[in-house]
Amino acid sequence: MNRYTRRTFSLELLMVAIALVVAFPLYVLVNLAVRPPSDTSSPLRPTLTPTLDNFTQAWQQGALGGALANSALVTVVSVLIVIAISALAAYPPARVTARWSRGVFLLIMLGLMLPFQLAALPLYQTMRDLHLLGSAWALILFYSGLQVPFTTFLYIGFLRALPRDFEDAAFIDGCTSWQAFRHVVFPMLKPITVTAIVLNAVSIWNDFFTPLLYLSGSTQQTVPVAISGFVGQYVSDWNLIFAALLISMIPILVVYFALQRSIINGFAGGLKG
Repeated sequence: MNRYTRRTFSLELLMVAIALVVAFPLYVLVNLAVRPPSDTSSPLRPTLTPTLDNFTQAWQQGALGGALANSALVTVVSVLIVIAISALAAYPPARVTARWSRGVFLLIMLGLMLPFQLAALPLYQTMRDLHLLGSAWALILFYSGLQVPFTTFLYIGFLRALPRDFEDAAFIDGCTSWQAFRHVVFPMLKPITVTAIVLNAVSIWNDFFTPLLYLSGSTQQTVPVAISGFVGQYVSDWNLIFAALLISMIPILVVYFALQRSIINGFAGGLKG
């Protein structure tokens, strides 16, 4: 029978303290998002007369409807391409024991160690030569290449922990390697696939530098770039900024909470491997 000890009490206090630290920025965000512009008191003081007008103004002035649509298009298409390429690229190195498989794995890991900022100028010139600047396809092409090494690394770690019994049974029944992967292996990769979807979606959705670089001067913009429009050299409407931030958080939070259980299973499966 477990007893409630001082150590348990100390751990509970530590957990409460960590929760307060994490919740503090969220409190400031929500508090200022619903505060009238005329209220210039401390951000820590609770708003006594909350208003939703900030959300309406932020939506209209920042053109958040179009920005959300652009961000959703870029995120969804990029994530689908990354998942398809990474799952297929991870299968041979994880299952083949030949020497070349280790070399391929190290080559993929090289993509994780090289900062993309070093290639920012050449990539920009390439996008310009392809006439993709100002188009969402420039971002999709960029993110598809950037996120593949990390996602492939996740898949390889998870695949190495999966038993081969189901694949061997499929091969005995006459399946090819592609059929075994499509009908047997990939369905078992659901936990890590969901984890990769969320991690990539959050990274792409919140990116500011790349859309600012590739969509500069065009009518298209993503949510982070649209929100930055509220910040000027002399005037910054923080109430509208925080309201816009809350609006931008809603889609990605919905996806996260809908897939939360699969995400935890994906991390647990990867750690076991």
